[in-house]
Amino acid sequence: MPGTILKEKPLDVAIIGGGITGVTLALGLHKRGINFTIYERASSFHEIGAGIGFTPNAERAMMALDERIHQAFRKVATQNSEDWFRWVDGYNYDRSNPGDMDEKPIFKLYLGERGFEGCRRSDFLQDLVSHIPEERVKFGKNLDSVTNNGDDEKLQLNFCDGTVEHTDIVLGCDGIRSRVRQLLVGIDNPAAHPTYTHKYAFRGLIPMDRARAVLGDYKVSTRFMHLGPDAHALTFPVALGAVLNVVAFVTDPSDWTSKDGKLTARATRAEAEAAFSAFGPAVRAVMALLPDELDKWAVFDTRDHPMPAYHAARGAVGGGRVCVAGDAAHASAPHHGAGAGCGIEDALVLATVMAAAESEVAARGREARAGVLRAALEVYNDVRYERSQWLVDSSRRIGELFEWQDPDCGSDPGKLGPEIEWRSRRIWDYDIDAMVVDTLSRFSRRVDG
Repeated sequence: MPGTILKEKPLDVAIIGGGITGVTLALGLHKRGINFTIYERASSFHEIGAGIGFTPNAERAMMALDERIHQAFRKVATQNSEDWFRWVDGYNYDRSNPGDMDEKPIFKLYLGERGFEGCRRSDFLQDLVSHIPEERVKFGKNLDSVTNNGDDEKLQLNFCDGTVEHTDIVLGCDGIRSRVRQLLVGIDNPAAHPTYTHKYAFRGLIPMDRARAVLGDYKVSTRFMHLGPDAHALTFPVALGAVLNVVAFVTDPSDWTSKDGKLTARATRAEAEAAFSAFGPAVRAVMALLPDELDKWAVFDTRDHPMPAYHAARGAVGGGRVCVAGDAAHASAPHHGAGAGCGIEDALVLATVMAAAESEVAARGREARAGVLRAALEVYNDVRYERSQWLVDSSRRIGELFEWQDPDCGSDPGKLGPEIEWRSRRIWDYDIDAMVVDTLSRFSRRVDG
């Protein structure tokens, strides 16, 4: 309206990276009225990968962050035909009946109604980004460095294309090979880089009509983990039941080598069939249904060299106003299917504490900005570090359990089941509301102390 004086927003937030963690964080900030800009190195939003599943804790975090995130997931989520996740022996079978698709049950875990459903990553991301204003995103921005000109000034973002931007705080959501993580710990620090877990995965999508014709309705309508020695395979429906998602893991004693440094490589169905040639009929049938050409993904994580903290100290890069979240902070192996959900939990804590920080800066004045933002990131780290680091470790461990590599459990269902359950429940049953309350309580004590 004419004559209206618009009050300047207290904070500007830079989100580095436009994957699931970065986009959900952006939506959480947008809902809370906080200025943000996403800086994405690619030329458009995109998600590599095929299917993805979200555990119940992740869905609760979506709802608390912005209900539109949860609505976007529910639009594309494929409902399982039953409320159980089943682990089966994919290796041993009745050799007198080589065409039998039955697999001996090892363990089943109740998911609850609409628990741990899957979708295609690209479908989910496409709906999410439709809610982000175009002017809040800048593509082709590959971060080079961050310059701190003092507490009274904004941070300077220096990009590889020679451009410069300014912001109050940097939230690094730039994935497993994060540039922000490298800046925080130093490029020569082992924690700056993920390490190969000596497992890789064949990933592919099978049209459901083909999968159903070979495997039957039951095998393709819910989540199955097919276990065996030194390899295992996960199958579940996506694309509203039109496609069967397959992720087939293989232990690899060699180092991962790639001419272009990528963590993915092209592979063939023949390679997947060879890797699972000793498995039972059901698993071999799944491999035979894969496309002639598919992707092979190296499984890297940050367990061997974890970051000591997810934020910088006051005297370090960005003067304590830089942090990492999601895979940039705690990349985990995908065996729990919980890495993306853990990133959404991070996003909820960051959005919560950023909203509290903005209110504090508005009350105290911009001269208090740097100190308040440092406190906010210290709280974020304190709330998220232990849980997310446990997930990194447990994801590596449970992958070994699925491949009968644990000397105590082996292939014994009586030992595997309890291990799977307590680890899964620690992820799924997490109290999201209590996490938010804890975040606000810690922040209040930090800024008042």
